[in-house]
Amino acid sequence: MRLLAKAGERMNGHSYPTTAEDLIAEYGDLELALPNGEETIGEALGRLDAETTLESAEDARTAVYSAVSKKAIGRANYSDRDSPSIGEDGPEELSF
Repeated sequence: MRLLAKAGERMNGHSYPTTAEDLIAEYGDLELALPNGEETIGEALGRLDAETTLESAEDARTAVYSAVSKKAIGRANYSDRDSPSIGEDGPEELSF
């Protein structure tokens, strides 16, 4: 996913460990191009506790991926699996 193309490169050079608040201050205005709109890193990381400690650039990227809004979802409720035919029972639902 190229969500963090340029922003990810810049965050790689950041000094870690750091907090979400520090990343917002440094990179918060960088925009993320999402399938259904745009959002800034500040908006995404703002959903986390400001004192969340991020140990590495990988942690920072994971935090951004985890915190983006539903604008990052392509087609909501999409499944590439075939639906059961009429009169046919589908697979049993599993609860995780």
